[in-house]
Amino acid sequence: MQRIDKRSQLPALLVVAAFAMAQGVCAQTPSQPAPSTPKPEGVVVLSKQPPPTAEEIGDAYMAQQRYQAAIEAYKKGPRKSATLQNKLGIAYQMMLDTGDAMRCYEESYKLDPHNASVINNLGTIFDSQKEYKAAEKMYRKALKFQPKSAVIYKNLGNVLIAQHKYKKGWTAYETALALDPQIFERSRGPKVENPSSVRDRGAMNYYLAKSYVHAGMNARAIESLRIAINEGFTTPKKVAEDSEFASLRGNPAFEQMIAAQSSP
Repeated sequence: MQRIDKRSQLPALLVVAAFAMAQGVCAQTPSQPAPSTPKPEGVVVLSKQPPPTAEEIGDAYMAQQRYQAAIEAYKKGPRKSATLQNKLGIAYQMMLDTGDAMRCYEESYKLDPHNASVINNLGTIFDSQKEYKAAEKMYRKALKFQPKSAVIYKNLGNVLIAQHKYKKGWTAYETALALDPQIFERSRGPKVENPSSVRDRGAMNYYLAKSYVHAGMNARAIESLRIAINEGFTTPKKVAEDSEFASLRGNPAFEQMIAAQSSP
């Protein structure tokens, strides 16, 4: 039997397959398939696949959390690609290299100043450096181009809480949850999860608890309240008396949490 063996292509194909699975990519089915050429009986033909691009290889490494390898792959791609520079910035930021991350984000922004993801990522750099006003400005600018982004509203809420703008931060949290109820459980891209001070972490969880209650997510609300009390932002007595948490009264888990936190 005649066999066309192209096993030398398999490593490249595996990289592409890994990238596709990691990114949840689905290939489109052509509306009218191209006519196929009749093949001789008994011949097995392996279809040709183009080699993966530098960006695809980098994406595969990112999915495996191999950030340094992703950086090296992305560097081999076109320098004038806004998308590639943004991805390179994310890889650097995951390595805690905020200087190179900022440089890449700024280059991406020059190439595409209307890209909400790039603007948001610039905000996360300012956020991590405690430049909260600059971060807030970036997040609000990003929302002009992507007004229904749960992750940007989440980041905005965090930075508002860090500035003690509690009501505005609460509003941002509620908007984020309305857009994506799982947004605070996800881990995507660069972000700032924990404000620097203990009190700010307590505040973040306190107002997040209020947002969870309004969304009917009581279990998460109770857990966030527990953290807020532990961080010293509020007390069990204040939580029990707060009208925002009235719907939790009588809930066994809530009552148990309040009793446990009230014990000396």
